[in-house]
Amino acid sequence: MANSALQTVSRSHEQPLYFLRQAALVVGASLFIAVCAHITIPLPFTPVPLTAQNFAVVLVGLLLGSRRGFAALALYLAEGAAGLPVFNPLGHGGIAQLLGPSGGYLMIYPLVAFIAGFVFEHGKRSFARAFTGALLAEVVLFMGGVGWLYIWTHSLAQAAYLGLYWFLAAEVLKIMLAAGIAARWGRSAKRTAA
Repeated sequence: MANSALQTVSRSHEQPLYFLRQAALVVGASLFIAVCAHITIPLPFTPVPLTAQNFAVVLVGLLLGSRRGFAALALYLAEGAAGLPVFNPLGHGGIAQLLGPSGGYLMIYPLVAFIAGFVFEHGKRSFARAFTGALLAEVVLFMGGVGWLYIWTHSLAQAAYLGLYWFLAAEVLKIMLAAGIAARWGRSAKRTAA
């Protein structure tokens, strides 16, 4: 009886710590994405810059999983919409950036992180699974981004020119890097737990 009461008290003290840790992970991930958003290369032929942000979004989804990844990106968008300097510095910031040419990429970020995390957390945490999750997430990302540019330009060819072709090689590298980090992290976490 005393042992059962002790376990109940112990669990009641662990629960707030658990939620505090989860919140810290989500907030930290949103800040990591903000830092990566500032690693930006402007491209003169498109209003969409090349950033490390997409890499960060996919990596957060892979490492935190679907729910926490989604939460981190929803928080990131809320921070940006509130005017905090978390988006890439070449845009107008705030709501204007969400509604600007790169807004389609930004608005789909929570779903992108969710997809990457969902695929990776349902199966063996291998490089192949991480790569598959990252690739599917990137396909959704560019569907959102190019779709939004289509609304701006009223031309699918122009939208693809502005928001897809120039980014393919860099995105393949980002996917491979994110998948490699996630797979290695998963293996080291498994060894630590054993």
